[in-house]
Amino acid sequence: MARPSGVTLADLVVLSLLSERSMHGYELWAELERRQVEKWASISRAQVYYSLRKLADARHVAAARDDDSSLGPERSVYKPTDSGRRLLADSLAQARWATQRPPDPFLTWMVLSWQARPRDFAAQIDRRRRFLEQQLSDDRDALAAVIEETSPTSDAAMVVRLSIKQFETELAWLDDVKKRHRPG
Repeated sequence: MARPSGVTLADLVVLSLLSERSMHGYELWAELERRQVEKWASISRAQVYYSLRKLADARHVAAARDDDSSLGPERSVYKPTDSGRRLLADSLAQARWATQRPPDPFLTWMVLSWQARPRDFAAQIDRRRRFLEQQLSDDRDALAAVIEETSPTSDAAMVVRLSIKQFETELAWLDDVKKRHRPG
C-alpha cells in the first residue's frame, strides 16, 4: 500500500494529536512543544499551520463545534473527519515506518573523522559526550513527567526509555572510541 500522495510527517502528527482531542492551531503547537516534538520529529510551527489548512482543504479535518466564543474567529478548533482518521491509519500501516534507518549526522561525521585533525577529533568526541549527557538528563526528567501524567507502561514512557537506553549505549560506545588509536 503506497503512502497517500502529498501526506507529510507534519500532517500525520497533526491528525494524530487531533485524534486525541479537538484543538486550534496554537493549542496544537503548544502541545507539541510540551511533548518536545523537536526531539522526535522535525516539525516547525509553520508546518503545523500549513498542515491544518491543507488537511481542512482536503476535508481530512473539520471545524469542531466549540461554545467558547472567547477564542475568536481566528482560532478555529479542528477535529479529524472519518477520511482523516482513515488517512492516518493507512499512512501508519506503511512498512517504511519500521524499515528505515534515520540519518544521524554524528555517524556521518565518524565515518569521515579519519580526515580530521587529532585535536578536532578529540574536541568533537567531547562535544558529543556533553550533548549526550545533557540529553540523557533531559530524557530522565521527561520520563518522570510522562510517568506522572500517564503510567510507567504507557507508549510514551516506553519511547522515552528507549531513548535513554540509546544515549547510555552511545556514551559507552564513545568510551571505546576514545580508547582506540584513531587513524590519521
